[in-house]
Amino acid sequence: MREVHIPFQALPQIVDIFFGFWPHIAAFLTILLAIFASGHAILHKRDTRSAVGWVGVIWLVPVLGAFIYVLLGINRIRRRARNLRSDHVTSYPKEVPERPEDIDVPPQFSRFSHLVHTIIQKPLLKGNALQLLVNGDEAYPAMISAIDRAEHSVHMMTYIFDSDRAGKMFVEALVRAARRGVKVRVIIDDVGARYSFPPVTRLLRSSGIEVARFLPTMIPWRTPYMNLRNHRKILVIDGQKGFTGGMNIREGLMLKENPRHPFHDLHFCVDGPVVAHLQEVFLADWAFCSGEHPETEEFPRPLETNGTTSARGIPDGPDEDFEKLQWIVHGALIAAQSSVRIVTPYFLPDSALIKSINLAALRGVNMDIVLPMENNLPLVKWASMDLLQQVLEHGSRVWLSPPPFDHSKLMVVDDVWILLGSANWDTRSFRLNFEFNIECYDRNFAAKMNQIISAKINRSHNITLEEVNSRTLPVKLRDGIARLFSPYL
Repeated sequence: MREVHIPFQALPQIVDIFFGFWPHIAAFLTILLAIFASGHAILHKRDTRSAVGWVGVIWLVPVLGAFIYVLLGINRIRRRARNLRSDHVTSYPKEVPERPEDIDVPPQFSRFSHLVHTIIQKPLLKGNALQLLVNGDEAYPAMISAIDRAEHSVHMMTYIFDSDRAGKMFVEALVRAARRGVKVRVIIDDVGARYSFPPVTRLLRSSGIEVARFLPTMIPWRTPYMNLRNHRKILVIDGQKGFTGGMNIREGLMLKENPRHPFHDLHFCVDGPVVAHLQEVFLADWAFCSGEHPETEEFPRPLETNGTTSARGIPDGPDEDFEKLQWIVHGALIAAQSSVRIVTPYFLPDSALIKSINLAALRGVNMDIVLPMENNLPLVKWASMDLLQQVLEHGSRVWLSPPPFDHSKLMVVDDVWILLGSANWDTRSFRLNFEFNIECYDRNFAAKMNQIISAKINRSHNITLEEVNSRTLPVKLRDGIARLFSPYL
């Protein structure tokens, strides 16, 4: 084969030709990238508005829009989760199918309970006891005391685990347990771990604690709106006692210590068979993060009935549990006959959920929604204010609780059904994050939760439709623009 020699003098001409065609090449590659990215969004986004939004971003912001979609819009978790969890053997015997005679629920909730069982594929378990823990002043001592009594295992999972006073208290308790020979495993979301510096993961690992980071990311930790985060808060001691709710590990919850940035929250101590659901979720997430499947011998004792509450764990996330919590919330609003009371820090329901709320109110159901007057995320507050008109004009009552910021999450329906856990009323919790909640049937427990909600309402401001409509034009525009981003907040 003859070698082709390009004269040195011809190189400038070749370079000129290349740069002459370069705009056309760049335009072709840009269009090709947009076609592939928008095609992926159309094929894989179930929600039409989400698909339209991403396609708009991809085409209106050339190259950068496609990059943002690849970074934030693609769910890379579902297949990996299915592969890992399909091999996972839970630490408890296979659950028996739910039978009507086993369901201790009021008649009007019998079909709803069947709906939840169909969605979750877990039975409603009788004989549980749940204890309310208000703020870190009550929750943290109870959790640390349980860790100090652990004999076999401590499994802890949280979104935010700060390396502040509260965090160091937990680290010390976990280290004490590990030195006693207790198997300690900790899962921390990678974004949540970086809310403080240095991250607590360094302190835990240097102390010999097994730590798994959920979905490590190179995105700057200061970005508060991240997809596919593990927002669950679970602590299980010896497979027997559990804690769950909305609390992260932060000194701001230790109100008696007068923290610089105080806020309220609720957590729950759980005893009884439903602790198995907490344990199973933790073990599945541990396998997802570490690839390790703990042996069943670590959990020798069966769970005993310990109370009067029928309960069921509800895992939710952008994997095989996609949108299950949202379906259940819709079902609860449909089943409601007399009252629905909602406490949430972030209220950004989609149009379908707003319709369910309005239909319940129009049927004569007393609908009360308690939100914080001050929010730690201003953009969320602005978007939420723009949505309030849609629920107020159909009869719902909205209450704004005074500072400090209230991070509590609670729902009570007809004074008997309770939903508690980590999820907020926004797209992030219903579609983008991994959450864990518990549904409960118990009139006595519901009465206690109603007392908490009533106390919040009594010190709150009842915002009216007239107040929302009287916002100035600049404020309305600001809130309306923020609402446009509500699917991504």
